[in-house]
Amino acid sequence: MRVFVISLLCACAFVFAASGAVDAKGTVTVQQSNGSTQTYNNVTIVIAHKTLRVTTADGVGTLVIDKAACSYVGNLQMCLPYNMTLDQGGGTHPLDFQRGTVYVNLTDSKQPLSNSSMQLPPQGILLSLTTKVGTIVNMTGTIDKVQK
Repeated sequence: MRVFVISLLCACAFVFAASGAVDAKGTVTVQQSNGSTQTYNNVTIVIAHKTLRVTTADGVGTLVIDKAACSYVGNLQMCLPYNMTLDQGGGTHPLDFQRGTVYVNLTDSKQPLSNSSMQLPPQGILLSLTTKVGTIVNMTGTIDKVQK
């Protein structure tokens, strides 16, 4: 199982590396448990039908968070995901993560993060996930598209 999770995370890293959409405004950083770090720029971020999708420009792979417990902290939506998959190569693969938090600013103005000096820009998103094997996945950016 551990080998499968590590392989899946490597596949996820490949998905983010292959992205290069011109309008995409997201950056994903993956820090492995051994300390190595990869940064992937220009990921496309879409929220549609209560699902967060981070997709490569060529459409080959999509990280999907489709189940999360969400509430508002001020004007920011804070979500604790509990189901995440990687859609790639014609298949859907569940990702084995331990914990994660997503902050979303759906307003047209900067919003402060609670207990932080950081502010999310209009339509901004901040995501941090930790897998069961200790890999940390962080994403910052601006949402490319929101559909209700």
